[in-house]
Amino acid sequence: MDISIDISDIKAMDIDQIRTFLGVVANGSFLEAANRLHVTQSTVSTRIQRLESYLGVTLFVRNRSGAALTPPGHRFLRHAKSLLLTLEQARHDIGLPSRFRASITVGARIALWEGLLPRWVGILREQAPDISIRSEIGFEEDLMRGLIEGRMDVGLMYTPQHNPGLQIEHFFDETLVLLTTDPDKPWPNDDYIYVDWGAAFYAQHSISYPELERPPQVVNIGWLGVQLIISNGGSCFLPMRIAEPLIQAKKLFHVPGSPQFKLPAYMVFPRDSDSMVLQQVLASLRSLAVIEQQKAVIASSAS
Repeated sequence: MDISIDISDIKAMDIDQIRTFLGVVANGSFLEAANRLHVTQSTVSTRIQRLESYLGVTLFVRNRSGAALTPPGHRFLRHAKSLLLTLEQARHDIGLPSRFRASITVGARIALWEGLLPRWVGILREQAPDISIRSEIGFEEDLMRGLIEGRMDVGLMYTPQHNPGLQIEHFFDETLVLLTTDPDKPWPNDDYIYVDWGAAFYAQHSISYPELERPPQVVNIGWLGVQLIISNGGSCFLPMRIAEPLIQAKKLFHVPGSPQFKLPAYMVFPRDSDSMVLQQVLASLRSLAVIEQQKAVIASSAS
């Protein structure tokens, strides 16, 4: 049985049902979707049941591992994304002044907004002043959910999750360096702050420091690590491009003999989008990535 959905069908189905459907798909279970959507599991079940009743098909098979899409569910997935995206675009476009031809939503980890992406937004504003830009900060989970639900056009992150409807493209490689407020203090010490840069960093860190005990302080973003060591003294791993101004100001110093770690950043966007605006935005981001890679090569050869 095929499923054909027209935009007028939005009137017949609750938009929350579509969001809930996409939430179950993204999280693989009714319970997890309920947690992410901040509703009860029974609310999720009711919304899905009503959506299935309207469509006349079963969308999910629930099992021990969670919830899996049925063949009709797979076919509806593309339409659900399209419906939600159309509604979000309509909401933006209705209030969009006539001087703008389109709007774009870009989300990224806070570390990528440090210096890098604000500069890019300025470049894009010069290249395409008729594009309205919405900028957001989020963790991978938030960014991926926004992309899956169609609320976000481009996400930039370190550890993307694979999704059949999204394209993951290497953006550039960060260089993580160990920095301290006191280069004369022996390292490691109790002032070290472990920044959770993701699984790849954890693996490299464990290999380099196999006997290092869990540090007394752990943070989930580099920005917070910087604030703590600047205020209280200490050390942590940071991207070199973020650390450079602090090093030049003699607020931070390299820990002698410490290793450098590579942290890839990725660009995630809809796989089958034919939006010319999105293509223009992606081309601009790719140009930025080339510049960053060149700067990294120069910095590496200088060191």
